[in-house]
Parts: sequence; C-alpha cells; structure tokens
Amino acid sequence: MSRLSVIAISEAFKEFWNDLALDLGVAIDVLGPAEALTPSPLPKPETVAVILAAGGAERDAIQWLESHRVPQGLPVLVVGTDPGRRTAMQVVARGASDYFALPADLEIFRNAVAAALTGAGARGAAAAGGPEEAFGGIVGESPALKKDLARAARLLPHRNAHALIVGETGTGKELLARAIHAGGPRRGAPFVAVNCSALPENLIESELFGHERGSFTDAHAAKPGLFEVADTGTLFLDEIGDLPLSLQAKLLRVLEDKEIRRVGGTKSRTVDVRILAATNERLPERMREGSFREDLFFRLSTVVLRLPPLRERGDDLILVAEALLERLAGEHDLPVPALTPEVCHLLRAHPWPGNVRELKNAVERALLLSPVGQLSAEELLLPAAPEAQGEGPIPFPAPLHKITTAAVRATVQLCGGNRSESARRLLISPRRLRRLLNGCGDADADFDAADLVQPTGSS
Repeated sequence: MSRLSVIAISEAFKEFWNDLALDLGVAIDVLGPAEALTPSPLPKPETVAVILAAGGAERDAIQWLESHRVPQGLPVLVVGTDPGRRTAMQVVARGASDYFALPADLEIFRNAVAAALTGAGARGAAAAGGPEEAFGGIVGESPALKKDLARAARLLPHRNAHALIVGETGTGKELLARAIHAGGPRRGAPFVAVNCSALPENLIESELFGHERGSFTDAHAAKPGLFEVADTGTLFLDEIGDLPLSLQAKLLRVLEDKEIRRVGGTKSRTVDVRILAATNERLPERMREGSFREDLFFRLSTVVLRLPPLRERGDDLILVAEALLERLAGEHDLPVPALTPEVCHLLRAHPWPGNVRELKNAVERALLLSPVGQLSAEELLLPAAPEAQGEGPIPFPAPLHKITTAAVRATVQLCGGNRSESARRLLISPRRLRRLLNGCGDADADFDAADLVQPTGSS
C-alpha cells in the first residue's frame, strides 16, 4: 500500500490526517512535534510524498527543510496557516515542492496528494533519468540553465501547480512549458498554447472562453474556447502581460473556481486545466502602471521559473548551434557541417538579442546558402563584434537595450548606412529599424554611417 509520511511540526492539523488516509485509501506515518525537529529516519520505501505540517510554525518548517534531506524525486508538500506569498517562496526555495495555506487551499492540497499517489509511477521514471530525462529537448550544460531546469523538475509530479516562466524573447519558454507538461501526470491530455499578444483584443475572450451561437455578428455556431479544449491538460499563456485587464479578472476566476462561462452564455462550465504562463517583461512594473492585476500576478507566480538568455549561458551557445545544425540538416536532407573556429568566433562575438530563435534563423540561412557540407561564416550575415566598434566593448551580462543598440549600429555600419539591407540582415522591417535607431538617440532617421559609430556630441 502507498504511504504518506507526515512530519507534524505543529499539532494544528492532527485531527486531519486519519480522515485524509481514509479518503485516499493510503497508510500514513505521523511523526509528532517531539520527534519532528530531531534527525528522522528515511521514509519507508512505499512512501509517495512527505507532508510537512507547519500550522503556525512556518519558521520551524523552514529550519526542517534546511537540515533534512529526503530521497530524490519524493515530493515534499508543506501545509501551514500563513497565506502570504513570502512563506510559500521561502519553503519552495529550500526544496519543498509546494506550499498550501489551510483551510483556503484544502481542495488544492487534496488534489496534490492524490496526484502524488496516481503519478508515483511517472515520477519514478522521471527520477531515474533526472532533469535530463524530463527536459532532454532543452540543450545546454551551463550552471544557470541547469539550476533552472532542476527547479522545473520539481514541478513534474504536481498535477495542479501553476507556474510563471520568465525569459527574453526566443529563450525557449514554450519548449520548457511543453517539457513540464510532457513529464507530468497530465502528459496524455492536451497541451494548448496561445500567444496573448497575437490575438486581437476583440477576439481573445471568445478564443479563450468560447462563445454561444448568436452572441455576436459572426457567431453562427457555438464554439468551445481554449480552456475547454485544454480540459484535463495544460494551457500555456504566452505573453501574459498583454492580456487585457477585463480578461485578467476572468482568468483569476478560472484559477480560483475552475469555472468558465462562454461569451453570450449563462451556464458556467467546470474545467480542469493547469495554467503555465510566460512573459518576457517584468510584470511588477505592469502592476505599478495599473495594467496588470496584482492578485493575478501573485496567483500565477507562486512558482517562478527563469530561463537565462543565450548570452548568459557561456559555451551552451556552441552546443545549441550544433544541435540546431543537426536538426536542420536532417529537415533539409543535407550533411551536417562542422563548426569552424572562424564560425565559432563569430557566434560567440554576437550578443544574440533574439536568443535561440535568432540563432536558428542565422544557422538555417547559412546552412542553405553555404556549399554542401560547409557552414560559411559570411552567410551567417552577422555584424562585426561590438568590441570592434568605436564605442568599445560591452560588458556581459548587459541590459538588453544596450546590446540591441550595439547590434543595430554595427549592422548599419557594416551595410554602409543602407537601411533596407540593414533591416534585412537584422530580420526586421525598415519601420522597426527606424524606431530602433530613434531609440538609440538618432533623432533624424536620415543618418550616415559615421554618425552611428560616433554619435553627435561624443568625443
């Protein structure tokens, strides 16, 4: 029989454990307050989760997490009475899988325990391979990436744990979300991705929540929304910061009540959906501006996963380029070329403001235009390294706007001031290039290349 191991630092919930055991049909081993803070034996082999009961003694729970270890892959669920986000962040930072404030989170906690029971087999498979098994599609060996993947791996057993993934454009936020879904107990159910910034504001409500026939001019038939399509699975909301305020309130209701109502409908529908959200912005700044709800931010950000930009990942750049080459060569039925020292030097010198997405575009273009079996440095169409420019080197990691500025100026210099060619090489529109140049401090879009290297007023 499966077992739960309860470390009862506090007696606040002592009447609860027998009821939980009866409800779930499991055996429970309880260590009382006198034993909880002393070195304890390892959980029995049949144990599928450790529950740290800390009602009113959250600081003692943090101490316990700092001084005790449990077997790898075994979830540690902390239950307390403090609903504050700070407590949740502190226990998760010290190795807990999740935190539940009772009684408010009682149903969520029961679901988490049930998920631990039903997902024990899947968890065992994931633990056997570690994060590398669960996130095999994400290439990299840098400490920054490994740390973030290790944190993400702790989410795998938890069916209902929502998370906020933060990273610059092109860092692989959707790839990470898909890996979390595929490695967890919802993996056989739908994974539905939607970019909140790509949908017109007048359509996004219907797209997410569905609509009834006749609810608006073109609603000739009822249509389920993406929440219904993703039922029992995962809904990935990319660019969550661009979700209109009116829909943020509806999303919060889904998170809290697990119910949606179609546009034009009067009936509420229950949905069982895990939300993974992503942003390349600082949502706290949006909250200060009044364009993002504070309560929604706290609900989504109990677990925050950060994907580092390519420029912070050291030699991962070459590993990612090689992996992309292998995949793209297969797609285009071409031999896989080796990366020459010259190509590696160019790749390392470029700041990659577009991250992996930009790297993929550059590598694929060079693969298609170079002689078969080779990767031409010239066809990468990368500007000279910022160090070669008149403004001197840029320290890394540097703010993204500085890196973008350097890349734009270097490209325009390389193209002799030709705006159309510069925009083509940067993979952006001429209009976007003009806006970037204005942002660089070039008030006049009709510039010459010398002004970009040595702006007016510099010595």
